[in-house]
Amino acid sequence: MKLRLLRGAFLVFLAAASPAAFEQDSVPLQDDPKYPNGKSQRDEVLKVEREQNIKDAAKLVEMAEGLKTDLENSDRFVLSLDTIKKTDDIEKLVKKIRSRLHH
Repeated sequence: MKLRLLRGAFLVFLAAASPAAFEQDSVPLQDDPKYPNGKSQRDEVLKVEREQNIKDAAKLVEMAEGLKTDLENSDRFVLSLDTIKKTDDIEKLVKKIRSRLHH
């Protein structure tokens, strides 16, 4: 019985130590492409994405404040379809920002 457990543990160790286990999940290192003016293409893309994230975050704040106002002004148990649509729009914007940040 102990021999079987040792064999199983050894096989699990071999599977974990296989070359595939040592591969990196990240993108292989490549030369950073440059624009003709010498600027890094990656840096320029990140700069544009950062600016867009800031604009979208400001828009998100406005949308959240509008939603808060709608919720405060609505009846206790009734929400308008417009209010529910605002929550969907906020969720889409958050996912858009998140996808850019995880990029």
